[in-house]
Amino acid sequence: MTVFLAFFLNIVFNFALGLYVASALGPEEYGRFALAHATAIAVQTAFFDWIRLGATRFYSERARSAEPGLRATLDFGFAVVACAIAVGAALLFLSGARFPLSNGLIALALAVAFANGLYDYYTALVRARFHDRLFTRLLLVKNVLTLALMGGGAFYFQSAAMTLAGGVLSLAGSTATARAALRDPLSDARLASLPQARALMAYGLPIVAANLLYLSIPLANRAILAGLYGFSETGQFSLAYDFGAKAIQAVGSALDIVLFQIAVATHEQRGAREARRQIGRNMTIVLAMVLPACTGLWLVLPSVERLIVPAEFRGHFSALLTLMMTGLFCMAMIQYAISPIFQIEKRTLPIIVAALVACVVDPALIFLMPRASGAAGLAVAQAGAMLASLAALVIFAGAARPRWPRPRDVGAIILANAVMVGALYPWRAASPGLASLLAQVGLGAAIYAAIVLGANVAGMRALAMERLRPKDRSRLSAKDGSKTRPDALS
Repeated sequence: MTVFLAFFLNIVFNFALGLYVASALGPEEYGRFALAHATAIAVQTAFFDWIRLGATRFYSERARSAEPGLRATLDFGFAVVACAIAVGAALLFLSGARFPLSNGLIALALAVAFANGLYDYYTALVRARFHDRLFTRLLLVKNVLTLALMGGGAFYFQSAAMTLAGGVLSLAGSTATARAALRDPLSDARLASLPQARALMAYGLPIVAANLLYLSIPLANRAILAGLYGFSETGQFSLAYDFGAKAIQAVGSALDIVLFQIAVATHEQRGAREARRQIGRNMTIVLAMVLPACTGLWLVLPSVERLIVPAEFRGHFSALLTLMMTGLFCMAMIQYAISPIFQIEKRTLPIIVAALVACVVDPALIFLMPRASGAAGLAVAQAGAMLASLAALVIFAGAARPRWPRPRDVGAIILANAVMVGALYPWRAASPGLASLLAQVGLGAAIYAAIVLGANVAGMRALAMERLRPKDRSRLSAKDGSKTRPDALS
């Protein structure tokens, strides 16, 4: 539970920081920052993410002592990739090629990709060992440094370049503080193995390819907007997308950081059959949390826009985010509910095919949109692409015969969501503000929780009752002999 809470608060912090940066930079400079940052995430995903995925799937406390070559291979792979990117960047700049971003912003984007890739790799190692305190420390140090350096860069310089530079320094500082704690005593660089690297890449690269394809859609859409309508329109689109994506990821990825690790541990300790059952339960939990998060965000948008969205972005923000909401829901379900079916089975080709479906649908829908639709047209195309991709992935998953969520649980989730909408929708037209926001959130959460817990969806009522009995739970943990049982959400 500590990991879940720390990760959730970290995403909420990043969410708030993104709004502050947008306010400090303004639409045009924020458009440059958003395009450079999206480029950094794409580079990180393409070149470094297979290392993080390998650590998440195969590294553990047991592997740390029994297979020291695994950590050595991961470390060596990261170093090789970083050197290759540095050489490639130098050749790119010497070639004289021109891009929408300046060479300076591209260089900073590559630095962000390296720093964020190393940070994500380290946090994956910590998660795989269930090392809660070190994980929390990493997040805390990173957030303090990010607020001071990245937020300070945006405030004092009002420059995309200085904001990115602050982000690089904050990530580097955070990873430096944890390097000694993450050292494996049995690992040695000489134990790095090319066959093991190939095995890690065979597992990770299909997932990387799919993630990169998904990332390419909003990245390409931002570039299209910058070319056709200028960086100001790109900034409007980027803030709506980044806000919505971070809000939904605050729920989905905070669940995934715990649920997928439990599924991996279940597979290792109890076999494939029990792992499939756990994945089915995980899907139910993800649906039960992501659906009301998306619906609730839409219901409170007028108050959110009035309270925290910078004045230069208002109007465009709520209109664009409403159009994007279906796509954000589909993307969360793809990443956190359906893809783990294939990851646990190490059969990841369908994930790529589903991503390719999105990459075909997005430009096709853009072509069909009126030219004057601007950012709104691209938002609709992006949402349609994600919906098509989710449908394709569900079809592929059916062939794997997974343990799907129980129809009774799905029905209870949909009913709870519908009742919540019916109760809160009249308030959406009321005067937006803090009082309306707090009342909507409180009432909506109470209604939804009462129905979902009443139906005991995915056993969540039993889990909640267990949390209310800490003494009984501690005795059960002592009897069980382990604080990291695969069937525990902690």
